[in-house]
Amino acid sequence: MRRFLFSAACAATALALAGCASAPPADAVVAPNAKLVVQGIPPIPQALAERVQRYNDFRGHGFADWHPTQREMLVLHRGDSDATAQLYRLAAPGGMLERLTAEPDPVAEASWEPQAGRYIVFARGRGGNEATQLYRLDPATRQATLLTDADQRHDFIGWLHGSSRLLYGSVPLDRTADGGRRAAIDTTLWLTDPLAPEGRRQVAVLPGAGWFGGAISYDDRTLAITRYVSATESEAWLVDLASGERRRVLPAPGETLKASHFPVAFRPDGSGLLFISDRAGEFRELMLLALADGRITRISAHIPWDVSGVAASEDGRWIALQANVEGRDELRLFDGRTLKEAALPPLPAGSIGSAVFDRRRGELAFSTNSAQGPSRLHSLDLTSGRVAGWTMPYTPPGLDTTRFGEADIVRWASFDGRTISGLLHRPPARFTGPRPVLIQIHGGPEGQATVGFMGRYNYLLQELGVAIVQPNVRGSEGFGKTFLSLDNGMLREDSVKDIGALLDWIATQPGLDASRVLVAGGSYGGYMTLAVATHYAERIAGSVDDVGISHFVTFLQNTESYRRDLRRAEYGDERDPAMRAFLDRISPLSNAGKIRKPLFVVQGLNDPRVPYTEAEQIVAQVRANGTPVWYLRAENEGHGFQRKENADWRFYAFVRFAEQVLLGR
Repeated sequence: MRRFLFSAACAATALALAGCASAPPADAVVAPNAKLVVQGIPPIPQALAERVQRYNDFRGHGFADWHPTQREMLVLHRGDSDATAQLYRLAAPGGMLERLTAEPDPVAEASWEPQAGRYIVFARGRGGNEATQLYRLDPATRQATLLTDADQRHDFIGWLHGSSRLLYGSVPLDRTADGGRRAAIDTTLWLTDPLAPEGRRQVAVLPGAGWFGGAISYDDRTLAITRYVSATESEAWLVDLASGERRRVLPAPGETLKASHFPVAFRPDGSGLLFISDRAGEFRELMLLALADGRITRISAHIPWDVSGVAASEDGRWIALQANVEGRDELRLFDGRTLKEAALPPLPAGSIGSAVFDRRRGELAFSTNSAQGPSRLHSLDLTSGRVAGWTMPYTPPGLDTTRFGEADIVRWASFDGRTISGLLHRPPARFTGPRPVLIQIHGGPEGQATVGFMGRYNYLLQELGVAIVQPNVRGSEGFGKTFLSLDNGMLREDSVKDIGALLDWIATQPGLDASRVLVAGGSYGGYMTLAVATHYAERIAGSVDDVGISHFVTFLQNTESYRRDLRRAEYGDERDPAMRAFLDRISPLSNAGKIRKPLFVVQGLNDPRVPYTEAEQIVAQVRANGTPVWYLRAENEGHGFQRKENADWRFYAFVRFAEQVLLGR
């Protein structure tokens, strides 16, 4: 619960801020809750919180699963009394949500027992630690039973088709290793009956930590699983569920091709495997591997964009895929027998999120979101072509989100002549003159700025008149595998130069003010933010680093062991002397003396990806150099703030920082 310092007249009511009829005293402030460590941040005026408050409470819906025998959904949603996303049951389109979980930590995913829906299995970590555990939930009693070993991290893979047995993968955690670190990591595959988890059977032990996802054959004999090597290389393997023996099928044995391969579904008759790959060109396509002779059929070669997701109906009749068209996902439908594209009826506007077929009815659930609102759920009946709306997102009273404008795609030339693109969100026309700019850099690094709802950041657009640019620098996905690899290894700072070119472009735009630019980003975007602050200190007004890498060597040494080799493939291996010297030279911590504009650093104490020490070492060094630093650390968060009370206070502080450095308030 947020802790506010109310005036005496309002304190007894214990209402939300909007409940106070009279204006707060001029010196009233919003105190951080007990889990927030605050350093260097000035008091947050209650008046600021009241202005921002309604932009802090947009609530959309995520799809979790179809019920196996009834036309109803499992939904992920943050209700009005929830701090994080919880699990709800939705019995009909437009119906009332029935809460199934109520915990401080968010539910990550959930699935019904597939035969009769007797129970639910869901995944959840604790305090942002990402040490995901699996639980069995009784929907009648709401009682949850732990199914997995708390000393490991577990990933849901899928159910067998002919029984209620569940396949999942597990990797050990550093806290269980000598010295808190492991030299090598294995992934163990387990098959379990969630009603008798003590009888689980070990299927196989796979070397490394990059094994995930995949599909189970309809005869329950084979698992197709991805072995992830890097953003531009992954393999498809088949694992015999009886013997545990494994064999690589993509690339084929003896094939030296390096490309991405992601298995997604077996054909119902077992003859083939659907997979996504960029082996034939720049973009990821949907393909079919014939298991008898290795022949590959390209299904979506006519779509010149990445296929970002695929769903196949249980009977093999339909295949739905999502095509990432410059950051906007479009739904495409294919006949599962002829492999030809089929026509779709008109769909609700917005970018498509998850798409999942009902196992028995052939109905397709999908989500949409747009600049006008967060995620909402729909379904498409492929027999009738009828589209049903299942949920409506919550929008705070008094906000007309239909007036929120769509982003424009903008492009600029970088230092080497390469065209870089991004999304530009313009404030309403009532804000005249050149507008201050927030450059918001995505993480990954192989992430992507995509069109959709801006959430809290609509406050900056709608109330402060700040323009927002979300760049897709080199290394971003969605623009082909060549573009994706342009920041690897020794090329790391070329992506930083793309932001320098963006600053040049901003200076040519009459509607943007190049003298008032704030740079912000999270995770890898946090590194980019710090790097921009060292390279272009005189061209920015300040920077905000959320859970960012401050030194690549210490990051690689201290990130969770199950992630280390996967990150070395992207950033370089710090054990190589030449690479170590390069990483040390380009790291923001090594260049902290160049950061001369105000810095705001945000971190979760339990972050397994970018340890909190990355934040604290940059805070200490920049502060020692005499540059103002605000620091906010949450003791119950990990890689980003998920709890509403923490995210609210973090945004209040962000707004105050933006007002100070951009607007001079």
